[in-house]
Amino acid sequence: MGRGPSIEARKNATDAKRGKIFTKIIREIGVAARAGGGDPANNPRLRAAIDKGMAQNMSKDVVERAIKKATGELEGVEYEEIRYEGYAPGGVAVIVDTLTDNRVRTVAEVRHAFGKCGGNMGTEGSVAFMFKRLGVLSFEGADEDAVTEAAIEAGADDVVVYPEDGAIDVLTSPDAFEAVRDAMTAAGMAPAHAELTFRADNDIAVDGDTAPQVRKLLDMLEDLDDVQAVYSNVDQASLGDA
Repeated sequence: MGRGPSIEARKNATDAKRGKIFTKIIREIGVAARAGGGDPANNPRLRAAIDKGMAQNMSKDVVERAIKKATGELEGVEYEEIRYEGYAPGGVAVIVDTLTDNRVRTVAEVRHAFGKCGGNMGTEGSVAFMFKRLGVLSFEGADEDAVTEAAIEAGADDVVVYPEDGAIDVLTSPDAFEAVRDAMTAAGMAPAHAELTFRADNDIAVDGDTAPQVRKLLDMLEDLDDVQAVYSNVDQASLGDA
């Protein structure tokens, strides 16, 4: 009878994944602070990055150190934002947002992932037109009427309910994201998760041998150290357990 991974092995894998998440958030905090200043009260992007770190139980010391490195109080590495676009198998559109201190390394790693999984990189703007930038506030186990009423009051654009699990998404424009989140939180409706993201206008379903190829590419891209976020227009339900 086979044995699964040991408790220590599972813990090491979890710690490694947690470390990667921390690294990505720290980079985002640094870039946000460098671009808009180190005061989160006057820098919505920085505040969002800090909130993301706090949600992962990141300590205040780590956050403050990242800000100080970005604002020149401590010596640190400078990162630049680069967006890549391309196609996964089955015509699935993919956007890859990166923060890197070495664009030659990053583009090589991203191109390798696309090529290895049967996809191909495109030029700037080749797939971005298929997506919209928006704010998403996600609620779990909340009262639909209460969330909807608070969302309307806060100035949200739309409310999407998922009957299968009772989850609710409140959608906003990027500019209104912070104000809507703050207003809903003040009304006692704090979201379980809130972020600025890209969503596709239309999703594409994949099947057969294509599904595992698409899943492998998305996982491979997300696992790259320089990658901050990966967006696609694949219908997640069609990926199944691929």
